[in-house]
Amino acid sequence: MKIVYLVHFLIIILEYSFSFVNLKKNSITFVFIVIQIQIFMPSKATTPEAYIAELPEDRREAMQKLRAIALKNLPTGFKEVMGYGMLGYVVPHEIYPAGYHCTPNLPLPFFNIASQKNSINVYHMGLYGDKTLYDWFVSEYAKRCTAKLDMGKSCVRFKKMDSIPYELLGELLSKITVEDWINRYEKMIKK
Repeated sequence: MKIVYLVHFLIIILEYSFSFVNLKKNSITFVFIVIQIQIFMPSKATTPEAYIAELPEDRREAMQKLRAIALKNLPTGFKEVMGYGMLGYVVPHEIYPAGYHCTPNLPLPFFNIASQKNSINVYHMGLYGDKTLYDWFVSEYAKRCTAKLDMGKSCVRFKKMDSIPYELLGELLSKITVEDWINRYEKMIKK
């Protein structure tokens, strides 16, 4: 367990030390974000329904709402899967055969939702790769929410279930199409 905390600490340091200006470093950050997701997700559920059913009741309602928001607002082409021990929304191999560059047999990740020990977390891969989108989200969050934003480059943590801005997250999810995400992703990994 100590190594998990050490890796998490290193990821946080790397996450905050890379700037948006250097996209080559941002592609490295993307790898670390995916590693971070893989390390901290313990669920062995194989379906979204099973994942939600195993959660405590207070988390179950919030996760069901987040799932409904994702399914309603994600543009056509993204696919719901269980990935990294949590709900995932990916670009399937049928659309992007190359898959995730570090593990090509996996589809290209885009958005994940996880119930962690102390919070519900959403991971939006487009946030760290697009400074305009990141700035929009931070600005809109400040306008609409009273809770302090607890955020890394792609991870937003919600410690209180009643502070989750479902409508704002729906808007965020609708802003990037599958084609947009593939183009942004390819630009980041080719730098």
